[in-house]
Amino acid sequence: MCVFVFQNCYQNKLNLAIIGQSLFGQEVYINLRRQGHKVVGVFTVPDKDGKADPLAVAAEKDGTPVFKFPRWRVKGKPIPEVVEAYKAVGADLNVMPFCSQFIPMNVIDDPKHGSIIYHPSLLPLHRGASAINWTLIHGDKKAGFTVFWADEGLDTGPILLQRECAVEPNDTVDTLYNRFLFSEGIKAMVESVQLIADGKAPRIPQTEEGASYEGIQKKSNSKVNLAQPAEAIHNWIRGHDKVPGAWTLIDGQSVTLYGSSMLGGSVPAGQPLEIEGASQSGLVTQNGLVLYGSDGKALLVKNLQFEDGKMIPASKYFSSGESATVELTDDENKMAEEIKNIWKGILSNVPAIEDTTDFFKCGAASMDVVRLVEEVKQKCAGVQLQNEDVYMASTFRDFIQMFVRKLRGEDQEEELVIDYATKEVNNMTVKMPNQCFINGKFEDAENGKVYETINPTDGSVICKVSYASVGDVDRAVAAAKDAYYSGPWGRMNPRDRGSLLYKLADLMEEHQEELATIESIDSGAVYTLALKTHVGMSIQTFRYFAGWCDKIHGKTIPINQARPNRNLTFTRREPLGVCAIIIPWNYPLMMLAWKSAACLAAGNTLVLKPAQVTPLTALKFAELSVKAGIPKGVINILPGSGGMVGQRLSDHPDIRKLGFTGSTPIGKQIMKSCALSNLKKVSLELGGKSPLIIFGDCDMDKAVRMGMSSVYFNKGENCIAAGRLFVEESVHDEFISRVVEELKKMKIGDPLDRSTDHGPQNHKAHLDKLLEYCEVGLKEGATLVYGGKQVERPGFFMEPTVFTNVEDHMFIAKEESFGPIMVVSRFKDGDVDGVLQRANDTEYGLASGVFTRDINKAMYVSERLDAGTVFVNTYNKTDVASPFGGFKQSGFGKDLGEDALLEYLKTKAVTVEY
Repeated sequence: MCVFVFQNCYQNKLNLAIIGQSLFGQEVYINLRRQGHKVVGVFTVPDKDGKADPLAVAAEKDGTPVFKFPRWRVKGKPIPEVVEAYKAVGADLNVMPFCSQFIPMNVIDDPKHGSIIYHPSLLPLHRGASAINWTLIHGDKKAGFTVFWADEGLDTGPILLQRECAVEPNDTVDTLYNRFLFSEGIKAMVESVQLIADGKAPRIPQTEEGASYEGIQKKSNSKVNLAQPAEAIHNWIRGHDKVPGAWTLIDGQSVTLYGSSMLGGSVPAGQPLEIEGASQSGLVTQNGLVLYGSDGKALLVKNLQFEDGKMIPASKYFSSGESATVELTDDENKMAEEIKNIWKGILSNVPAIEDTTDFFKCGAASMDVVRLVEEVKQKCAGVQLQNEDVYMASTFRDFIQMFVRKLRGEDQEEELVIDYATKEVNNMTVKMPNQCFINGKFEDAENGKVYETINPTDGSVICKVSYASVGDVDRAVAAAKDAYYSGPWGRMNPRDRGSLLYKLADLMEEHQEELATIESIDSGAVYTLALKTHVGMSIQTFRYFAGWCDKIHGKTIPINQARPNRNLTFTRREPLGVCAIIIPWNYPLMMLAWKSAACLAAGNTLVLKPAQVTPLTALKFAELSVKAGIPKGVINILPGSGGMVGQRLSDHPDIRKLGFTGSTPIGKQIMKSCALSNLKKVSLELGGKSPLIIFGDCDMDKAVRMGMSSVYFNKGENCIAAGRLFVEESVHDEFISRVVEELKKMKIGDPLDRSTDHGPQNHKAHLDKLLEYCEVGLKEGATLVYGGKQVERPGFFMEPTVFTNVEDHMFIAKEESFGPIMVVSRFKDGDVDGVLQRANDTEYGLASGVFTRDINKAMYVSERLDAGTVFVNTYNKTDVASPFGGFKQSGFGKDLGEDALLEYLKTKAVTVEY
C-alpha cells in the first residue's frame, strides 16, 4: 500500500532523523523526502533472518545513512557509542512513526525541536501498547490517532495533532488500520513535521481526565469470557484479531477465533458444539460458528485455528479431519520441487524443507505469505491461490496437497447459496436475492444491518435487504482487485470474455419476465415498459458490448526515426482495474447494464452500488452472473446508502474509475472525493432540464404524441425528460388542448396491469418533492392546466401535470422536476434565434429536441442546441450503439456506443528501438 501526500511548496524544511520501523515508517520516510525535508539518518531494527525492515530497504535504496542498533540502552542506561552515532547526524527533529525500541531521553531531547511520536489512539485514552486492540475491546464508537511530543512519561506528552474516525460494528485491527490509521496517519505525520518547520505546531497538554492505560495483550491473557453479552464477546474477539488471537477451549483444546461479526436476523441451521464456559451450545453452520452471549444474542465466527497452527473455516469444524492424500504425477512432483525451492528462498534460516516443515513456526511473517503466494502463482499461471490458503495449509506437505488439488480443479467453488425473498406476484413466483454480493457469494452485511425496500404501488414492504457497511466495501474492493490481478478474468482471452457476456445476456433474456416483475414492484415501472425498455435494452446492451471484447486494440504510429536506428511506436488499450459504479433508481437494471457492460467488456472488475430504494434487480443480476460463469470477484453488488457505501467507493484508493448517474450536487461531491483520494477517473451523468422546441410547421399529431412521451415516459422519472417545452405561439393553444385531452384518457394504476399507462412514483419522498414543486409553480404565477395532485389511492401515485404561462425566471422553468410535470412556455412566431437563446439558458445540457417539417430549420437548431443529445421529430430514441451523455453541469463522459468503452480503458504508448 502506498500513500502519496499532496505536495505543497513549503519554504521551511528540516533535517530529520527517522526512528522506527515497518511499512508505516517506510511511507512516512518516503513522503517526508517527497515534501523536500532532508532525512539525515534512519534508525531502525536489525535485519531478521537476513531480511531488512521495509524502512531500511527504502532508505538504503536512496543512499540515506541507516543505523540498525539492536538496542539503545543496557540496564536502563544509554549506550554511549549508540548515542554518539545518533548525535553525529545532526537532526533538527526526531520523527518516530512506529518504534518498538526504548529510546533514551538524551536522544529524545537532543534535536532543537525534540521528538514527535505517532500513537494509534485518541490520547489520553488507551495509553501504552495494544492501543488499537483496546479501542475495539472496549467497544469505543470512535477510533483515531495522536501525534504528540515525546516526554519522560508513557504516551503523556503534549498533543500536536489528532484525527478520529467512526468505528464500524465489525471493524478489526486490520480494517481500522487499513481504512484510516495507516493512510491518514502518514498524512498527519507529514503535516505535523511541516507545522513544526513553519513554527505553527501546538503543544496541547494532555488531561488526566478520561486517561487510561492498558497493558500489552498476549496469548496468555486473551482467553475470551463467553459468560457475557454477545457484543462484549464480539468486541473481545475482533480486538484480538489477528494478534494475539482470542481463544477458548473446545474439547479440551485451545482454539483461536477469527473473523467475528454480530449476527442479525435468523440463525441458520447447524450442528451443536459444546464450548467451555458458554451460556449455551454453539452452532456450526454453513456460514461459520455461531456463539451466543449471556443476553441470548448471537455472533458469527468465520475461522478457527488449532494449537498446531492449522486454520480452518469454522463451517468445516466437523469435517476438518485429514482428507485423502493426493498422489502426485511426475509433472506435479517437478512442480513440488520448484515450490520447495521457493520455500527455501523464504525460510533461509531452515537447513532443509521437510514435509513437516511449518511455514510459520520457522519464522515466516505476513509479508512472507504474500511473497509465497505471488511466487507460486508466477510459477504456475492460472492457479487460484490466496493468502488465506497458506494459513489453512501451513506445513509443506499440506501446502503441496492443497496446491495440487487447486491445480487439478478439485477445489471447486461451493454451490451458490442464496437466502431468497420469494413473492407470488404477476402470475409467477419471483425469487429475489436480498444480501450483499461479494466475491461470488451472497452474504449478510458485516454489521448485520438490514433495511426494508418498499413497493410504491401500495407502500407495502417487499422484503428486507442487507445494509452494506464500509467494511463490506473494503471486502468487495479487495475481491475485485484480487479478481483483476490474480484471477482468470485478467488473463482471459477477450473473445472468451465476450462469450461469457453473451451467456449472461442470454440468461437475462431467459429470466426477463421475472426481472421485469421485480423491476415493476421495486421501482413502480409499468410492467410492459419494464419488459421492453428496462430489461429489454439491458439485454441488448450486454450483447452489444460482448461483441466489442475482441475488437479493442491500439494502433501503430509513424514517428521520426532516431538514425541510424529505427523505431516502432504503437499504442495499447488496457483496462483500468477495479471500477466503481453508482446507479440511480429510475432505471435500476438498465443503468446497471449501460455502465457495467462496457466496464466488463473492457476487462475491468467492478463494485456496484444500486440505489438504496431499488436494489432488487441488481442482486438478481448478480445471481445470473454466477450462472453465466463470470469468475468470483469480478462483479460485486452492495446495497446501502450513498453517504456510506457511495462515499467509501469515492474515497477508496484501490478504485481506478468511478461511473455515476444521479444528481448534480452529489456528482460534484463524488468528483471532489475522487480527486482528493487518488485522482481516480470519473464519468458523470447528472441532472438535466432538457428543452423541447415545437414549431408551428410540425406534424402536430406526432408532436403531441412524442411531446407527451418526452415528459411522461416512465412516470417522468427519466433523465432526458423534456424539462421545458417551448411551443410556437401560433400552435400553443392547440397543442395544450390536445395534450390535456390525451391525459384524460391515460389510465393510472397498478403497474402490473397490462393496460396501465402511468404507474406510481418511485418512493414517497420523491412524490412529496413533486407536490412541493407544483406548489412553487402556482405561487410563482404559472398556470396549472391539469393535475398537480396526488391520486387518492394507496401508493405513491401522482396525476400527470401541465403548467403553462411559465416565465423564464420561475423556479419550475429552471429546475428539474424528475416527474410527470409538463412545463410549457410559448415563443413568438418565427423567433428561431430567440427561442434557441432561451433553450440554452440553463446550466444543464443532457438532451434536447425539436419538431418541425423544415429540414433546414431542424439542422440549424440541432447545431445550436447545447446538449449531448438532440432529437429531431422524435424523442427518447436511444440505442446501444449511440453515445449518451451530457454537457455543462449535466456531466461528462459517455454511456453506450464505442465511446463508452473509452471511459473504461487507458492508452499506453510503447516505443521500440531496433
